[in-house]
Amino acid sequence: MSGFVGRPRRTAGIIVGVFGLVAGWAAASARAGDAEGAASVSANASVDDNANAQTSSAQSANAGTSASASTVPIPNPDAPPKQHSPLLLDIEAYYTSPLHWDMKDWAYFGGAIGLLAAAHHYDGQVRTHFIAEGTQAKGGSTKDLQDAIPSVAAVVGTWAYANLIDSSDGHREAYEMVEAAGLSLTTTYALKFAAGRERPDQTSDPDKWRTSGGSSFPSTHAAAAFAIGAVLAESGNDDYRWMRRFLGYGAVAGYTAYERLKHNAHWLSDDVAGAEIGGATAHFVMEREKERREARKNYTVSLVPLEGGAMLTYSLNIE
Repeated sequence: MSGFVGRPRRTAGIIVGVFGLVAGWAAASARAGDAEGAASVSANASVDDNANAQTSSAQSANAGTSASASTVPIPNPDAPPKQHSPLLLDIEAYYTSPLHWDMKDWAYFGGAIGLLAAAHHYDGQVRTHFIAEGTQAKGGSTKDLQDAIPSVAAVVGTWAYANLIDSSDGHREAYEMVEAAGLSLTTTYALKFAAGRERPDQTSDPDKWRTSGGSSFPSTHAAAAFAIGAVLAESGNDDYRWMRRFLGYGAVAGYTAYERLKHNAHWLSDDVAGAEIGGATAHFVMEREKERREARKNYTVSLVPLEGGAMLTYSLNIE
């Protein structure tokens, strides 16, 4: 038990510090201001009955000035502000979300850190188990490409089936998988750089942190698999929920995490950290899409054909 008391406490401190570093990133979105308009130029000409040529010249100058001023774009104060793409808004909200967490969110975060510390206690034992099963202790192939197949198959299969049945919901689900995986991978790669933990095929000591060649913590495969698997498990209607959850959490996420341990590519705590990041990111992306769907229900836009043209109608439900 002495190892458990020392290592998880030290590891938890490292993880809290690293997560705090990532949580402190505030993605600043560029907002373009309205262009400044040019002041219009007006000229007054005095008419002299005895100077017709001068009057004609002044009128020509005024016309030229007016034409020149009309070419300057003048901003419309009633125009709506420029809207950023949903992806950029999601990225900003994702990396600044810890700044808006409540006590419940921080309690979940604390529970995740506790689970991570508990998993770290069994890192060495899990590695020993798989080595006894025939896994090469050091220098073997970690089969990175092979272990990515379930995640890739889930995304491609969802997209292909959506094309087959022409389902916009299916296309949206595949997009959510890609977005959740992308955000998860960005976070895990940043943590890999900060943690610098050596892999189990490099050392038998699970406490080798901050090394130049370390890239074990957390598992990017597990993060992507749980991000994609959670979207697969929790999307769609409830008719096939049990099958979706079996495929998402079992065949994609769980299988990938198990294979990373079996191939001696990661410590148990690497997998746990990746699973926590991927699962949380997937639920974040799905909640954001749910909010956008609810917002779209409050208004409708339609194009009505008319004789010689068309009319665009817009209706807004105010509750």
